[in-house]
Amino acid sequence: MKPFGIVRSIVTPLDRVNIDTDQIVPKQFLKLIQKSGFGQYLFFDWRYETDGKPKKDFVLNDLQYKNSKILLVRDNFGCGSSREHAVWALQDYGFQVIVSTSFADIFYSNCFKNGVLPIRVNEQTLQKLFSTKSEIEVDLERQIIWVNAITIPFDIEAHWKKVLLEGLDDIAVTLKHEDKILKYEKAQENSKFRIS
Repeated sequence: MKPFGIVRSIVTPLDRVNIDTDQIVPKQFLKLIQKSGFGQYLFFDWRYETDGKPKKDFVLNDLQYKNSKILLVRDNFGCGSSREHAVWALQDYGFQVIVSTSFADIFYSNCFKNGVLPIRVNEQTLQKLFSTKSEIEVDLERQIIWVNAITIPFDIEAHWKKVLLEGLDDIAVTLKHEDKILKYEKAQENSKFRIS
């Protein structure tokens, strides 16, 4: 993964609650065997008519949000199944940050494991972000959202912050402890040859 930097963008306001992973990326598109390529299927049933034409009233089809890197959603985002495809679709589409009042637990950890920053805020803060039309800035290092010259702090677990800032996937996190692993394995190997 790439190290996570400061993200500046307008926000895409998806004003819905309880958005599950089946809506984020429907099951019929889960046949891809790599992480890329899922962005075209993001919110597919909400984005497209049955004939494949974009729905004019869906926010992702509004050109003003075309290059947005920040998604705003309501409560309980990412509920449903535990598949990572939902995060892959969001990331492949271009979202680097998702802001909500709450996330499903597995979806929340899947975000960090795939380089996406999920930020929990209170309802008042989320409403303020929904009402802004200007670009905002998300600074993970300082744990601050900047909007209209106002700073909004956010919390994040130290482990997940480190994972994103250093661009570490699960294997890279494990390799950070390689010396301890080798020392342990050596000790186990040596213990096999001891006579009681």
